[in-house]
Amino acid sequence: MTAPPPDQWSEPRIYGAMPVPGDASLLAVATAEAREPADTWSTPSYHGPRRWRPRPAPVANLIEDTSLASPDEPLDLPNFESEVLTDSGVLTDSGVLTDSANLGHPAAVADSQPEAEPAAPGLLASSRTMAVASLVSRATGFLRTIVLAAALGSGLHGVAEAYNLANTLPNMVYELLLGGVLTSVVIPILVKAQQDDRDRGIAYTQRLLSIATASLGGATLLAVLAAPWLIAFFGGPHNFQSVATLWATLLLPEIFFYGLGAMFAAVLNTRHIYGWPAWAPVLNNLITIAAVGLFVLVPGPSALATATITNTQILVLGIGTTLGIVAQAVVLIVPLRRSGFHWQWRFRASAGETGRMSEFRTLTLWVLAYVAISQVGVIAINRVAINEGGVTIFAYADLLFQVPYGILGVSLLTALMPRMSRAAARGDTEEVLDDLRLGTRLSAVALVPISAGLIVFGPSFTSVILLGRFTLDQARLTGTALAVGAFGLLPFALVMLQQRVFYALRDARTPAMINLSMVFTKVLLVLAAGALWDGRAVIIALTASTSLSYVVGCVAGHLLLTRRFGGLGFRTVTRTVGYIAVAAVAGAIVGLLLVLLADSVLGVGRASALVGLVLGGGLGSVVMWTVANRLPLPEVKQIAAAVRSR
Repeated sequence: MTAPPPDQWSEPRIYGAMPVPGDASLLAVATAEAREPADTWSTPSYHGPRRWRPRPAPVANLIEDTSLASPDEPLDLPNFESEVLTDSGVLTDSGVLTDSANLGHPAAVADSQPEAEPAAPGLLASSRTMAVASLVSRATGFLRTIVLAAALGSGLHGVAEAYNLANTLPNMVYELLLGGVLTSVVIPILVKAQQDDRDRGIAYTQRLLSIATASLGGATLLAVLAAPWLIAFFGGPHNFQSVATLWATLLLPEIFFYGLGAMFAAVLNTRHIYGWPAWAPVLNNLITIAAVGLFVLVPGPSALATATITNTQILVLGIGTTLGIVAQAVVLIVPLRRSGFHWQWRFRASAGETGRMSEFRTLTLWVLAYVAISQVGVIAINRVAINEGGVTIFAYADLLFQVPYGILGVSLLTALMPRMSRAAARGDTEEVLDDLRLGTRLSAVALVPISAGLIVFGPSFTSVILLGRFTLDQARLTGTALAVGAFGLLPFALVMLQQRVFYALRDARTPAMINLSMVFTKVLLVLAAGALWDGRAVIIALTASTSLSYVVGCVAGHLLLTRRFGGLGFRTVTRTVGYIAVAAVAGAIVGLLLVLLADSVLGVGRASALVGLVLGGGLGSVVMWTVANRLPLPEVKQIAAAVRSR
């Protein structure tokens, strides 16, 4: 998983030091220092660790027009590391203008303003760095999933089912209470505060962190107390419920640290620091893998089952999993402090923040409605899947479905969200739509070939990677479910992108309505599948139903955006999707022929799956890439250039 920031491959940083809040005397000192001649900036006043001290910054030509500064207002001069902020970007020593996403700083204007680079390469550079971290994160996450499958096995009401059910509860409760708020609403709100507040939103950020921490603490306590009732809702034998309840009690405290981590990541993203949040899940995965290793070493029964597993084994795996989430959140404190942000407890809104806090409460209610609606779909799927013994299989298929989006889609959205939020805060809707079109084209070029590959190689892929206690039949069923639902990968990414547009406009009501249509579709199809089919067919239908709901959401989002903005200018987007689909189909046909040939020669099994996956995937990729390079797809060349450049 790639993880670096948007503007550079080096570790991202905020361009311009954020004022450190303090008492009135400190503020007066800072104000006086800001008015001093340039040479006073050469003496740092920071007394923390040497490696974190701000470096002296060149201030020559930083501000040419001093009339822009009122004698009654302190000059808010940012600390730069060999960079000067212009109206349209960051001017480095070499004279290269890089996109700063219009940070909203006061007039720090350079003498010359070279023409800005096109948006796409800059965005790709931003996404590329995050993609590396995301790739590593997803790879280690998948390794974690593999070792868990090997250690716990599968089966109806087995140990794996109990663990997976307990492990989904923190995610469900966290999303229901604060998760969606922190990930979707906070960035536009913080960006607006950065642009409007004289302290660049420091106090407001501290207030939101304080409120979120208190709310998460209360929600986590209630969730832990309710663990037996939450598990009982899903049913199952007594031993199954007992083990799942104990695991849920150990895992539900993750809610608190999930929330803190999401809030820290939002603050860092508004400061153009993307690498740390992208790499943090790697630490979580490694700790969980270590916990699984310890779980295997702990003395236990020869036949692992809910009736025979020991309390020590449950404690080792439960505490180890929670510690991974704790580390994922706590490690983000380091970049927060290095960026100059310091946390103070603040709860009372200032006189000028009444309207803003009211807006935040309104947005919060709509996002809570959004995530509450989502849980209806989750509950419907789990209720049907658990009756068929398919919770684990569906969970693995859904996990694999999310991997490409997690590597490519999330990296792109993370880079786009602050840009769109700043453009929306300025009232520049055309720039917001430009980012929507760019994000759609790049998502299509990245994800359509992956969808085609999953459709062709899904069963082969899972037959190779799902080793351990997964039988060949279970592994192929997981791959078949993945292949059947793979068509929803691009619609899912587009739904997420469309929702970010609405959130950038500080509109949380429309995404909630779109989600209502998606969940209604999903529940209707899932219940119909449960009534009409059983066994393997139901599990496969669950992934298909989920992907169909993404298609419905994508269409609804496009229609609502069109109604709001008029024409979206999607002619080039449609052409891009069509061209990349042609290239993907050409590669998929070649890959499918080789998979069928391997199965006919070697017989259906792991050996034929490996041969088909390697030969078919390799040759199919070459064909797809060759065809794509011959089509008018500039995005392919941009992606290739971004991957090659360092």
